Parts: sequence; C-alpha cells; structure tokens
Amino acid sequence: MRATDVANALALLDRHGPESRVIAGGHSLLPMMKLRLARPQWLIDINDLAELDFLLRDGDRLRVGALTRHTALLESADVARLFPIINDAEKVIADPVVRNRGTIGGSLCQGDPAEDLSTVCDVLRAEAVVRGPGGERIVPLAGFHRGPYETAVAQNELLCEIRFPIRPRSGSAYEKVERRVGDWAVVAAGAAVSLAADGTIVDAAIGLTAVGVDGTLPEAEAVLTGAQPSEELFAEAGRIAAAAANPTEDQRGPVDYKRHLVDELTRRVLRRACARAAEAQEG
Repeated sequence: MRATDVANALALLDRHGPESRVIAGGHSLLPMMKLRLARPQWLIDINDLAELDFLLRDGDRLRVGALTRHTALLESADVARLFPIINDAEKVIADPVVRNRGTIGGSLCQGDPAEDLSTVCDVLRAEAVVRGPGGERIVPLAGFHRGPYETAVAQNELLCEIRFPIRPRSGSAYEKVERRVGDWAVVAAGAAVSLAADGTIVDAAIGLTAVGVDGTLPEAEAVLTGAQPSEELFAEAGRIAAAAANPTEDQRGPVDYKRHLVDELTRRVLRRACARAAEAQEG
C-alpha cells in the first residue's frame, strides 16, 4: 500500500502493527525478505512522501530528509563543502543503481553493523528526528542504534529527518577497505575534527565500521583534543583505535589483519580531516 503523507504512513503502521514495514529504496529490506530474515505481511510504500525528501541549510545545521537518496547527497555542493566525510562514504556505498534508489533513512534504520552512514552520522554527532503517535522526538545518533539491526525507532514510528551540526574550522573524512567495489566494509574508519585559530584540535570524533565498536572512541579522541596535528599524534590515536576494536574472523579476513586496518585507516582519516579543517580555516 502507498502512503500519501507522513500522517497517513503512521496511521497505516499503527493499524497493521508489527507485521508491517515501510519501504522506500528497498535495497536493505528486500534482500532480507528473500533470505526469510524479514517476513512482513504489509509493505507501506513511502516514496511519494515529498515532505521527507529535502536538503536544507538552517542556521548552524544541515537538515536532511530521511527520504533523501544517496545520489542527492553525493551531488550536493553543501554536503561536499560542509561534510566531506559524507561525500567520501557515498562514493563507496554499493553501486550507482543502489545509490539512485537507496535513502539515508533506509540505511540508518537497517542498523547493519557494516553500514557506512551509521559511522558517518555518529562521527558528525548528528541527531535523528523521529515521529510517531505521541508526536516528534529527537534522538542523538549516539543512541539511535540499539544493537545489530535494532534502532530507537519503534514499529509505529518513522524516521523523518537527520540534522547535522555545522562547526567552524572543521574537517572530516572516511575511508573504507572492501573486497570488491560496492561490497560491505572489511573495515572502515571516519573522523571529524575542529581546529582552534592556532591550529590546535579543539574537538575530535573517530568512528569505526564492521569491527564491533558502538559509537565513537572517547579514549582516542581525548588524546587528540588540545594537541597540534602531527603524524605522531595520528599514530597514537590509531594504536588506541586498534586496541578498542573488537573484530571477528570471517571470510573478509582474520582478526590481526582487521586490527591493522583499523590502525592504518584511523591515521589516514585523521590526516585528511585535519588537512581539510586547515583548508576551511584558511578559506
């Protein structure tokens, strides 16, 4: 069935209960249905909900509708300038077919531990706007994911918007190692930093994908805060990140290999994020 607006989508979810799911791009839900991991009796199509498809700068934040397609994020000049980490991640999400149909809301609500945008939103300290029968509520992305394939969005609620705070003199970056183009990450890392006028790091966030880490890495971030960017500093943060990771051995590689990737990728994204922050400062 096709929802006509957000209120109608919420009414349909409430009416049909736990056996209903919303669908937009379908690139997360449909493969799970084929594997019998999800077996909803009712699918509620929200593709006509234009009110959830927007990119809007609003003061000191960028507002992104949950129905915004990956391609729209990748092509946005505001996104590229303010949050290059999103651009980095979108370039390595699946392939053009998926990016043309898949949405940021669908990616986040899937809750896959190897999903790229969850790490990106954690690092950027984004907030999710969730609407349900009781009204609207704000959920920090740090508390959005409750476990693998589980989020703070209840069955009768809808993720409507993601809000990204805009910080001055900031830079961010994301890098991913995958077995083949468009695959899930073997390991990926993201970082965002803000610099003081003298170049000192005043705020930092580091996130990891596919290695058993929830949220960001406060111990590594504490090492960075108050220090001048340097290769030695990035190396120390990389070592801390590798120690904090909890990867498992699978077809994508052994534990030691994944820890090595965490170390190396953390250094790379910090180096690039600091360079981008310095460029923003000069601009």
